[in-house]
Amino acid sequence: MSNPLEKPQQKSEITTTTLAFFALILAVVSLSMAGLFIRLSQREIGSIAIAFNRLWIATLAFGLLNGINSISTYPENSKSQKQKTYTLGRIGLLLSAATVASVSLLMWNWSLAQTNVANATLMRNFNAMFTPLLGWILFGQRYDRKFLIGMVVAIAGIITIGLEDVKISLSHLQGDIEALMSALGISVFLLIVEQLRSRFSTTTIMLWRCGIGTLLILPIFLLTQDGYFPYSVIGWLAVIAQAIVCQCLGQGLLVYSLKRLSSGFISLVVPLEVVFATMAAWFVFSEKISVFNWFGFAVVLLGIYLAKSSLSTLKPMEKN
Repeated sequence: MSNPLEKPQQKSEITTTTLAFFALILAVVSLSMAGLFIRLSQREIGSIAIAFNRLWIATLAFGLLNGINSISTYPENSKSQKQKTYTLGRIGLLLSAATVASVSLLMWNWSLAQTNVANATLMRNFNAMFTPLLGWILFGQRYDRKFLIGMVVAIAGIITIGLEDVKISLSHLQGDIEALMSALGISVFLLIVEQLRSRFSTTTIMLWRCGIGTLLILPIFLLTQDGYFPYSVIGWLAVIAQAIVCQCLGQGLLVYSLKRLSSGFISLVVPLEVVFATMAAWFVFSEKISVFNWFGFAVVLLGIYLAKSSLSTLKPMEKN
């Protein structure tokens, strides 16, 4: 005899999963816009100043959202207060996530000054391999055959996209290593946040990430930058767009999707950022997309499709 509660529960799971997939795609689209906004911002301020302004503006936004969320859920605080208890271990994870993400951002900025964009992008997208590997080593996560096949296919597509413009040179070695370290940082960040999502809301995690990140980057910002802030309306709009579109919407939705989707699967979808960014550059700056790149895009999508059909894609629903 079937349980009458099963169908509503199944519908709830399907709805939650669909929202998580939609949020993930929207997150990647939002993150793909960063390159366009950075190009506009670089006319007036340096890379560290761009990162600092992006983070402090996002901190204000998440602080406001977190305050509104706390007020709106005040009558139902019994369960949420239990979930949001700041134990020493959880504070350590929040600090670690913010630190790793900030170091990763700095490594990415530094790598772009030491190697070409194609090399840096290719190396950074190896987080698609690092995340499942570290998940297995650090947290004992298991992935079935479908997921592993999808991962291999997606990584092959990532390599195909970047292969045409990659330049192998000793002069680029330092930048390539820094980009790889950035990829490693992204993977560790996703894995840590995956552990935190059952205890904290997206706005709380992102408030810590952006607030601590702002404080960590502040000394480097003050010591290395000549121009601290944009001086034109266009410059300010570009920086604010990075904070709202890329940091709040992009990274925020990425964190939100970790409630239902595994970090391993998310790491395979994030490289689609390159696909959307390339298309945006083609539309805005009339940059050409080669047949080789189109083939690489198709291979990445095939890998994601294969991984999506795997049981390793979804995390089990939490019981109320």
